[in-house]
Amino acid sequence: MYHHSEALVREISAAAQHIRIHVLKMVYQAQTGHIGGAFSVAEILASLYFHHLRLDPENSTWAGRDRLLFSKGHACASLYSALAMRGFFPIDELKTFRQFNSRLQGHPDRLKTPGVEICAGPLGHGVAIGVGMALAQKMLGGKPSSSTAPSARASASRVYVVLGDGEINAGVVWEGMMSAAKYRLGNLTAIVDYNGIQQTGATADVMPTEPIADKWKAFGWHVQEIHGHNVQEILNALDRADEVHARPSVIIARTTKGKGVGFMEYDHRWHGMPPNPQQYEDALNELEEGLKQWQN
Repeated sequence: MYHHSEALVREISAAAQHIRIHVLKMVYQAQTGHIGGAFSVAEILASLYFHHLRLDPENSTWAGRDRLLFSKGHACASLYSALAMRGFFPIDELKTFRQFNSRLQGHPDRLKTPGVEICAGPLGHGVAIGVGMALAQKMLGGKPSSSTAPSARASASRVYVVLGDGEINAGVVWEGMMSAAKYRLGNLTAIVDYNGIQQTGATADVMPTEPIADKWKAFGWHVQEIHGHNVQEILNALDRADEVHARPSVIIARTTKGKGVGFMEYDHRWHGMPPNPQQYEDALNELEEGLKQWQN
C-alpha cells in the first residue's frame, strides 16, 4: 500500500479549496460559467498538478512533460485556477475569465492558454485524443526526458484524461476505450469525475451508466474506484495506475457535484448557474471556513 505524508495530503487538500475559491470568484465576476463540476474535480486536479504530473510551467511545451487532457472543458474554471496556481500564468489573470480578448475562454483553447493540452467544448473527445497521444508516445519509445523539470515520478511521460460521468454518454468515448485496449496503452490513464449529476438532472435518470466499473473492465481497462475527495486515495490510485504497463487504466472517482458549498451540493441547477450576491457571500464564507481545517 502506498502512503503519502499527512503534510502532503493537507497541502493538496488546501490547494483544492483554493481552486474552489478562485472558481467561485471567477464565475461570480463573469456572471457566467460552471461551478458544480468545477468544484467536484478540485481534489483530482490539485493531486495531479501539485504532486503527480511531470510539468515545467516555464516551458509549457516541454517534450518530456505529462499530458493532462481536460475533456470536461465546460468546467475549465478549475483547470485555469490550477494552472495559474502552478505558475503557468499570473493568478491575477483569472479575473479576465470569459471576457473578450482573454486567454481564459469559456472552454479551453490550447492555442491561447499555456498548459492547456486540448481544445474542449464538445464533450467526449478527450479519451480518443488521449489514445492518439499515448500511442504516439509508445511508438516513439516513451523514453524519459533528461530535463531537470520538477517531478514526483522518474519515468516516461504519460497521458491523463479527466472526463465527467455525463460526458460518457457520448459514443466516441467508448470507441476510444476500445482503441486504447487494443493497443495496450499502459501509458494512458482516464479519471472519471463521477459526481452523479449532469446539466438536466441525475446521471442515472438521464442516461444510466451503472455498473460503470464493470463496463470499463469489459472494455479491457484496469479499473480502480475511489473516493474522489480523499487526497490520499487519489494519490494512491495514480501511483497504482503508473505501475500498470500492459493496458490502460481508469480511476472512477466518486465525487459530489458542488462539493464544498452545502446549498450547491447534489443540485443540478449549479451545473452552469452563477450565484447572486448573497449566494456568493455565503459560498465564499463556507469555502474559506473549509480551508482553515487544512491550514491549521
